[in-house]
Order: sequence, then structure tokens, then C-alpha cells
Amino acid sequence: MSDYDRNLPGHDRDFARATPIAQLLHLDVWLLIPVLLVISGGLFVLYSASDGSSATLMRQLRNFSIASVAMAVAAQISVDQYRRWAPALYLVGLALLVAVVFFGVGAKGAQRWLSLGFIRFQPSELMKLAMPLMVAWWYTKYGVPPRPIPLLGSLFLVLLPAACIVIQPDLGTSLLVAASGLFVVFIAGISVWYLLAAVGLVSISAWPAWTYLLKDYQRQRILTLFDPESDRLGAGWNIIQSKTAIGSGGWSGKGWLQGTQSHLDFLPESQTDFIIAVLAEEFGLRGVLILLLGYALIVARGFWIGFTAQTTFARLVASSITLTFFVYIFVNIGMVAGVLPVVGVPLPLVSFGGTSIVTLMLGFGVLMAISTEKKMITQ
Repeated sequence: MSDYDRNLPGHDRDFARATPIAQLLHLDVWLLIPVLLVISGGLFVLYSASDGSSATLMRQLRNFSIASVAMAVAAQISVDQYRRWAPALYLVGLALLVAVVFFGVGAKGAQRWLSLGFIRFQPSELMKLAMPLMVAWWYTKYGVPPRPIPLLGSLFLVLLPAACIVIQPDLGTSLLVAASGLFVVFIAGISVWYLLAAVGLVSISAWPAWTYLLKDYQRQRILTLFDPESDRLGAGWNIIQSKTAIGSGGWSGKGWLQGTQSHLDFLPESQTDFIIAVLAEEFGLRGVLILLLGYALIVARGFWIGFTAQTTFARLVASSITLTFFVYIFVNIGMVAGVLPVVGVPLPLVSFGGTSIVTLMLGFGVLMAISTEKKMITQ
């Protein structure tokens, strides 16, 4: 049974007495500091990747300003409110994904955005947050560990929006959205037999998926992963150039604004998907390790918040948000290093973006809400 409705001592105490300003604002300092440090370093890299474009830097600062306000607002909302709103947020996100099919705006052969005239946003990004909230709500309602019928219901909740995103087409984002929900299923204590059955099902469906689900360019990306030299000027170009940029940086790099691969336009998508190659070229392995240290601090704090959460819902949500953030990092770096297929996943808090940044910061706001509520309860 869920422990959400358990009476928690001290929950109604006056938390405002003699508490630091960060707690009054529901800001988790140990999470906020590494996030701000990664953002600050990312702005330096983005400025170089954009050939010193002040316009790009100002747009990114605007995006982070909006996202920071969203994070601060999200941190003020109680965990109980998130639990109550989860089904509505999920349904709104699903409706927006359906709207993309009929009214979406296309770019680069994909129809993934909705335009309101003054702003354009990607609903699939918002689902990365709505999904774990919804699945966590499902298991607080039906209990953990998952029983067969609730488990099937949760898988349906995961697969429905993922399918809507696949047809945009956006396989990379659909996998990340599905992962954010499946992480909740895993953390809820799914039986090892279910996991083995899932592995078997994936293995059986691999060939039909390759033949009927993946598009030609997606299959080509996977084949290029194993032999990028087979199409040096086509599908293999991105991987070859990113490896060249990473290798040329050495330990200390060529220096800020001194990279050649991006400034001479050899490196594609240098402001978004392949921005870590710019970092590696200009700041070397040393710079990459510093970035990874910042990421590690964020992930460690996120897991700690999940580990010390007071309720099942909070624990499931915090752990899923943190794991999804980690997967973002892993997939992007693996993609740029040539050990994973190119799927168009940005580097968190560093790549240029709009909706993706807001979604990330909203997730951090939810983590802060969980963290500070823990402090309120235990005082």
C-alpha cells in the first residue's frame, strides 16, 4: 500500500520560523549551485560554438531566465498538489501531442512543434515531466510493487504518448519519454521475471521494428555507427567530424574561441546536439571532466532527494527525473563519441534550446519541492 496518506509528524508546523531564505523559497542549495555552475560554463561554450554571436547568447540567456522562473514557481508547489494534478497534466500533454499531428509546424522533415504566433514549443518535451508524474500517481493509487493488471495499465500510459511522438517522427524523444515512465515502473519494484519477459519481448520485436518501424535514415544512422567511414560525406560525416574535434583537443584544448572544427563549419549542429565536441576541442579532456563533475553533483543530489523522500509518490518522481537527466547526458555524449546512434538529443543545460531547457528546469523545481517538503516534515 502507498504510504502517501500516512500522517507525518510536524507537517503543519510553522516552517517560516528561523529558517534560511533558501528554505523559505523552497530552493535546494545543493542542487541549485551545480546547476548554475553548469549553466554558466555552458554559456561560454555556446558563445564560441555560435562564432561569438551575441544574439545567440542573449536568446539563450532569455531562455534560462524564463526557465529559472519556471523552476522557482515549480519549487513552491507542494508534492501533494503534483500528485493531484498528475492526471490532468498528462491528459493536457497527450492532447497537445495529438494537436501536433493536425496543426503542428514542420522543420527539417519533422512535424514536432506547435506555434501560438508569438511562441513555438515542442509538446513532447513537456511530456518528459508529465509522464513520471502520471505513472507515479498510478502506483500511489494501485500500490507497489506492481501487480499484473496495474502494470499493464502503466505500460499503456507509457506507450500511448511515446507512439504519438514516434509518428512526428522523433524516435529519440519518444524513447526518452518512454524511459521517464519506465524508470518509475522499475523503481516501483517490478519483479525480475517481468524484466526478463520484457527483454525477451524486445528481442523478439527487434527485427519487425527494424523492418517496419524505423525509417530509412534511422536505419542508416545505426549502420553508420558501426562503420562511419562507409559514407564519409553522408551519414558518417557527423560522427567523423565530432571525433576529430574531440581528439584534437587533447588534455587542455586549443583555447576558448580557438576551435577549428566548429568555426570552419566542419562540425554540424555545433550549438545543439554536438556542442560537447566544441567543449572538448577548446577545453580538452580537462574541460569535459569538469563538466562531468558538475553533472555528477546534480545526479547525486537528485538521487539523494529521492532516497530521503517521505512518500512513495515523491520517491518515484524524484528518482525518475534524476535517471532521465542522467540518460540525457549519457545518450548525448555517447552519440557524439560515436558509441551510440545519432538520435538528436541535446546536452542538458549546455546546448541551445527553448522548450527543452524549460522542461529540465521545471524538473529541478519539482526536485526542490520534494527536497524542501522533506525538511518541512522533519522539523
